[in-house]
Amino acid sequence: MIKRKIYQWHRTVSIIIAVPVILWAISGFMHPIMTNIRPKVATQWIMPSVIDSTKINVSLKTALQLNKIDSFSNFRIVHIDTNWFYQIQPIAKKEPYYLSTATGKILHHGDWLYAQYLAKIFLEGQKKDSTYTDTLASRFFNKSAIHDCCNAATECVLQVKSGSKVKDVTYVSEFNKEYNSINRLLPVYKVSFEREDGIRIFVETTQDRFGTAIDNKRYAFTVFFEFFHQMGWLNFLGKGRLVVEIIFTLLTFFTVLMGLYIFFTTKGKKTKGNQIVNARRNHRYTSILIALFTLMFSFSGGYHALSKFKDDIRDNYFVTNHFASAQINLDFHQVQKIIRKPISNISIIQIDTTIYWQVTTKNSFTKKTKVEGAKGKDLMKDMTVLTPSVAYVKVGDTSTLRDGEKKYANYLANQFSKHDISEVKSTEVITKLEGEYNFTDKRLPVWKVSYASNHNERFYVETATGKLSKRVDDREVYDGLIFNFLHKHHFMDFAGKGWRDFSTMFWVAAQIAMVMVGLILYFKVRKSKTRI
Repeated sequence: MIKRKIYQWHRTVSIIIAVPVILWAISGFMHPIMTNIRPKVATQWIMPSVIDSTKINVSLKTALQLNKIDSFSNFRIVHIDTNWFYQIQPIAKKEPYYLSTATGKILHHGDWLYAQYLAKIFLEGQKKDSTYTDTLASRFFNKSAIHDCCNAATECVLQVKSGSKVKDVTYVSEFNKEYNSINRLLPVYKVSFEREDGIRIFVETTQDRFGTAIDNKRYAFTVFFEFFHQMGWLNFLGKGRLVVEIIFTLLTFFTVLMGLYIFFTTKGKKTKGNQIVNARRNHRYTSILIALFTLMFSFSGGYHALSKFKDDIRDNYFVTNHFASAQINLDFHQVQKIIRKPISNISIIQIDTTIYWQVTTKNSFTKKTKVEGAKGKDLMKDMTVLTPSVAYVKVGDTSTLRDGEKKYANYLANQFSKHDISEVKSTEVITKLEGEYNFTDKRLPVWKVSYASNHNERFYVETATGKLSKRVDDREVYDGLIFNFLHKHHFMDFAGKGWRDFSTMFWVAAQIAMVMVGLILYFKVRKSKTRI
């Protein structure tokens, strides 16, 4: 009697979950294809340039005063071709200002122009530093000893004749269907190009960072996957969509358990010429091995959906400083004498009440180390950057902070965690996306600051931006391990990504075969009963 009931439940629930399982399987089958068929870009990483000190004729303080900017949160020195600018991050405005280091003049629509400049490099490659005769900027250089670098930079971006033309530039301040939350970085610019594939490059101008590249084919894949695999058609339910996902994964899980119970407690019949019996035998023996992977997919998928009820609030944790322009006087040439190395970046940070110049030197990018994106490599495959060489010079002084990067990382982590420095168990730099800090976390390099309390919580902080990249503890890491191992087949990592993708696609296709055989059996039984 119990066996009969279980058989009836198994058959009924199998029909209920058949369509969701097929849709999950088809979209899951396409996911490895989607991760391998991406828009081709020349690079995902821009080699930092040494700041040309001969182009710094106007000090940071003077440039700020000329443009009546009385305060700011941070700055960098960037270039568009051979024209250098102070990139000023204001307090109450998201888009940075760009002030010429040669004249102090403001570059109008500077962030909009710089986004296009970066996107072109990511799409077509980074060329060696050009000379003025290589660009349309030369006409301005010939007119005066100090050329109008703002006009030169503008024309360099807008009047370029080689390569793909920019079609549109859009400021993106929140995630959407095209640029979803897995990309992490905000705000960014979407730079669309006039090409048949409709490629769009997303760039973060404040860090010269590649967000992602999407073309029409990639976008179609993404929409299809989100709609069917993540049940995007239920987005109007909000987090209710997750409830539906969990219900269907639970039904799938227990249906498989009931099927296994039936398999091990009954024997298959051997009747020649009986189509129904033959269909049952086919379903029985095709399902037994496939069922193991069905349990893996359904359990990990449901567990992952359950974890999404907790909001991802990492973007709420960041340090924003407030510096008065009149009190900050950068003498770049003096800093260069102190560091005695080629400087590729300089900004300003504060640790407690002490202010420092955060100086990145060029030597960190000349070591013989594999650099992600340096030769068009893919972030998903190479997942490695170099450890930056950063010095911290005290503002108004000539002293440097020993182990400044490590100390600043500890300071940031303590700010976010509310722990004391004495509670820090370990601090290490992370330059590779792997393990609990994987490709979904995006930011590199970061520092991992570990504590013994709160289930060994770890804070991954980015010293370049003062932001929290990730917070995790021993309890939360289980979701990632379960999902990666059971759902994405990382147990095949030893064989490489190709075999891992093959394993995923093969067993996902097997799910479709199992369901289809079951449906054939169901309709044959139903048809035979109708005849009677």
